[in-house]
Amino acid sequence: MSAYNGIAATELHEVTWQKSRRSNSQGACVEMARLTDGSIAMRNSRFPDGPALVYTQAEIDALIGGAKDGDFDNLIG
Repeated sequence: MSAYNGIAATELHEVTWQKSRRSNSQGACVEMARLTDGSIAMRNSRFPDGPALVYTQAEIDALIGGAKDGDFDNLIG
């Protein structure tokens, strides 16, 4: 099976979902999992059976690098 954007997270078998240590106790967090083809899936922890978005490693690298550089600081409340 090939993963695609919007795939139900429950269809991604044999993955280990991981969330940030900064996640809060109310479950407001994003979870990520590496897929067998090297891509990364993301899901909303409040809706674990909902859709997952699938990104390439390069896309995740750009996101994390941008966050580290402060590119998204204007989105922090």
